Amino acid sequence: MSHYVIGIDLGTTNSALAYKAINGGDSETSAVERLVIPQLVNAGEVAEENLLPSFLYIPVEKDFAAGTTSLPWNGNPQYVVGRLAQKRGVENAGRLVSSAKSWLSHAGVDRSGAILPNHAPEGVPRLSPVAASAEYLKHLRAAWDAQFPESPFTEQEVLVTVPASFDAVARELTLQAAEDAGYRQVTLLEEPQAAFYAWIERHPDWRERVQVGNLILVVDVGGGTTDFTLIAVTEERGELALERVAVGEHILLGGDNIDLALARLVADRLAEKGTRIDGMQLQMLWANCRAAKEKLLEAGSTAKEQPVTILGKGTGLVGGTIKAALRREDLDTVMQGFLPETPSSEMPIRQKRSGLQEIGLPYASDAAITRHLAKFLRQQSAASEQKMTRRGPSGLACPTHVLFNGGVLHSPFVRERLLRVLNGWLAEEGFGEIEPLTGEDLMQAVARGSAYYGAARHGKGVRIRGGIPRSYYVGIETTMPAVPGMTAPLKALTVAQFGMEEGTDVQILNREFGLLVGEPAEFRFFNSAVRKNDAPGTMIEDFGDELEEMSPMEVHLSADRDDREIVRVSFETVVTEIGMLQLWCVARDGRRWKLEFNVRERVAA
Repeated sequence: MSHYVIGIDLGTTNSALAYKAINGGDSETSAVERLVIPQLVNAGEVAEENLLPSFLYIPVEKDFAAGTTSLPWNGNPQYVVGRLAQKRGVENAGRLVSSAKSWLSHAGVDRSGAILPNHAPEGVPRLSPVAASAEYLKHLRAAWDAQFPESPFTEQEVLVTVPASFDAVARELTLQAAEDAGYRQVTLLEEPQAAFYAWIERHPDWRERVQVGNLILVVDVGGGTTDFTLIAVTEERGELALERVAVGEHILLGGDNIDLALARLVADRLAEKGTRIDGMQLQMLWANCRAAKEKLLEAGSTAKEQPVTILGKGTGLVGGTIKAALRREDLDTVMQGFLPETPSSEMPIRQKRSGLQEIGLPYASDAAITRHLAKFLRQQSAASEQKMTRRGPSGLACPTHVLFNGGVLHSPFVRERLLRVLNGWLAEEGFGEIEPLTGEDLMQAVARGSAYYGAARHGKGVRIRGGIPRSYYVGIETTMPAVPGMTAPLKALTVAQFGMEEGTDVQILNREFGLLVGEPAEFRFFNSAVRKNDAPGTMIEDFGDELEEMSPMEVHLSADRDDREIVRVSFETVVTEIGMLQLWCVARDGRRWKLEFNVRERVAA
């Protein structure tokens, strides 16, 4: 029996599974394979597809005839997942769960609470982002077991990918979803790294395509997020090596934003003709435009437009429909707004926000992907003086190669426009044009790359050196006399430095602090994608905007007796094999307390 590593891309819009044998007769020569995923494509019709759309539909009894939602492994599923869910959600958006992955990263809501669908009318059951993600993962597990009954899913090594910019809580919740789906051996891997591993797997001669000193930019624009990563080509013991040197901030900007922009464009055309739609109809149009866009961008498609239809406000099913069309030129018009040809000195615009807002996803206030990319290249150059070998006179990090990933970049128009912008910036800095790393299946690369990485952990491939993508800090309250109306200043102690390798630990023995045990206490944590040279134990007194505060957590650390006490402790930081951060508080008498992020966070008032 072969043993496999399984790579899963748990995507905002689509999920995928790839695998590779790591023992057995063909493990040495086996390629990474993708799993076809049986799913409902119409009521009563199951078909195999390469992707599982990350959509969940919550049906009512009248939605489907008895037995028409049966799957090969489940005769009566509670929810509809995949292609049919996506189709039915176009007709009834109030029962469709979408973008669960984006909600999983939203620190402003209770991510373990039943909050989806966000715009569901009264009476519709709701799920948490964790529960919805678990349903997609369950479907993938069942699809595997149906095709590999002699190699059960729970006996294989599994890697699940997450955005490089996911915070520690979002990563922990992803693991929780996997556990709820019945997964046992799970490791998390960052998506841009997985995409690059897929390129390496497809190009065994990669050492002939890059050289020492090259700087590779990975641009990943998916359904819900935009991620940027820089990988340096270095030399180790006379051989080429790869090292991740920078990871961007979490940017909630991707295909969802583009689909909404298309929906608004179509809605404006309808309004010009006298047909105005309400908020619920806009949600339906949004889903319709997503489907129409994918058809227009299909390989080989020559269609100039795709019809979009939404239900009107009348009682008649046919007579009450509103018909419109999404045109191919609409895609070009909208994409120009997302990819303006701006100078590299132009940073994202911070819009003034209203004091009261509807509860929803915290989308990036500036939709210009190129401005976010300019900010990333300038920040990372300034913060990585020791490792960044390609900098222009203005300080811009100047990559030699670019690897595109994500569904949005499936469009040649998008890739060509980004290349034009990047080449313009490089020319201003006195560098030649950037070289695209081609030959990748953008829709499957992350799943395939994660399976390749799993094999690489067994010595069957190349590994990228990296570590945690940010520096992490814990808040330390200053001791000072009480003053009316003034809180004690807060300092930040570095507990983990950018790049700290997975599976390592560091002891901070040169500092001791008072730890409150025996009663509930709040702990404040910070991270920074900019400050990369703060060694563990470094105390920062005035950190301004360079540190980003994470959601606080309130915990009760037990004491030996019932009384409250202050214990002198030092710190030990551990980064686990799955990239999770643990902060241990160690007392002189050997007692130890572990600070972990509460997976059910408080929602800030």
